[in-house]
Amino acid sequence: MSTGVETIDVCAFDELGSGEARRVDVAGHRLAVVRVDDDVYVIGDRCTHAEASLAEGEVDTETLHIECWRHGSSFSLVTGEPDVPPATKATPVYDARVEEGRVVVAVSVAAEETHRG
Repeated sequence: MSTGVETIDVCAFDELGSGEARRVDVAGHRLAVVRVDDDVYVIGDRCTHAEASLAEGEVDTETLHIECWRHGSSFSLVTGEPDVPPATKATPVYDARVEEGRVVVAVSVAAEETHRG
């Protein structure tokens, strides 16, 4: 198998309120899509400490962090790095943007390799 990158439409930007997070499952990735004012951030939706959904946590629009509802770890929406224990490992961050009112995110996708004999 080889891996490529695909840009996928995940939701309408206007469906998200500022400070709101939404879980989206696409191409084998579990994502947390977060809107802060006119910006959008996409990070992995699993807390690296206990695998809880980050989209269910609180968004801090001032510091651009999202807090895990289960044990209180806080992750940067920009880098994915945790700054509050118990989590010590970063969650993935994804390139995302708004195109024609839609949130699109770049994710890696696996593709079957074709062998010719």
